[in-house]
Amino acid sequence: MDELVRAVEATLFAAEEPMSAEAISTHLGGANVKDALAELEEQYRERGVQLVERGKRWHFQTAPDLAHLLRREREETRRLSRAATEVLAIVAYHEPVSRAEIEAIRGVQTAKGTLDVLMEAGWVRIVGRREVPGRPVIYATTPLFLSHFGLESRKDLPGIDELRAAGLLDPVEDALAAAMDVPDVGETEPAEQESTD
Repeated sequence: MDELVRAVEATLFAAEEPMSAEAISTHLGGANVKDALAELEEQYRERGVQLVERGKRWHFQTAPDLAHLLRREREETRRLSRAATEVLAIVAYHEPVSRAEIEAIRGVQTAKGTLDVLMEAGWVRIVGRREVPGRPVIYATTPLFLSHFGLESRKDLPGIDELRAAGLLDPVEDALAAAMDVPDVGETEPAEQESTD
């Protein structure tokens, strides 16, 4: 095995958290680690531990089909409230975003505790302040969010058509049209033909 590949492998095993290729390179004196990472990813592909990239950060993780072997205790499932789920989705799709922007999209006020829960879970973080009067705090998702949901980047978030197909979107427009007894968009009533008599 190439010495650089071994050095990258050792660096990632010793790292306390996922590392970007740039951070690994810096740690190894500026070496180009792209090929070494690709080689390690291939070498570990079929093993019990795999090298994965999440949010442009690399780390080793247990192969998904073996994760159940390492669970010693039953994990307590903690479901997010509807408000927290909505806020997480808004942050993921619109980041960086302020609380006021979240509230404008949701149409209701957002409790401070909702964002606190998401930050405690490690899925949302404060990334700065908007350069507007009041300088509101802005939020974005974290690499842990990407890792938890198995996404390489935010580009992998599902689109509207995928969400609708999965039944995760309320067909609001259809329900509103039905309630108002209005024909669907694109459907028009045939025009009355004029009499030629």
